[in-house]
Amino acid sequence: MTEAVVVKSVKVVVFQLADKEYVIPVSQVQGIEKLIHITRVPKTPPYVKGVINLRGVVTPIIDLKNRFGLGESVLDESSRIIIITLENMNVGVIVDSANDVLDIPTDAIEPQPEVVGGLEQDFIAGVAKLERRLLILLHLNLILNPIKSGV
Repeated sequence: MTEAVVVKSVKVVVFQLADKEYVIPVSQVQGIEKLIHITRVPKTPPYVKGVINLRGVVTPIIDLKNRFGLGESVLDESSRIIIITLENMNVGVIVDSANDVLDIPTDAIEPQPEVVGGLEQDFIAGVAKLERRLLILLHLNLILNPIKSGV
């Protein structure tokens, strides 16, 4: 009798920011929304775009491109807000587009390369090579940390 080989994988949502593909686990995604009106909140960091009322829940919205120091997002028809749940709090992140849902084998995930530089380096949990694609896994806790502490 042969043993079945169990390949562990993680299901992720793939989204685009600038010219790179990033992923976050499906387990942390509550939904993907088209852009709706964002109410600006005074005295917040530039990457905090404001809040939205999403089905009766006031949700803070972060411009992920701005958070990474990649400039302001240019909002268009393909722009999306990914609603993420982290430690019982919903936060929306603006991305250029949400492409895909994939299963990434855990053995395809490598730690972040040492050569990565800049602000976004701190936010990278790892990198996955899948066929010809390079997918960047994010540390949502670090990206959203100032929001959770009320900054």
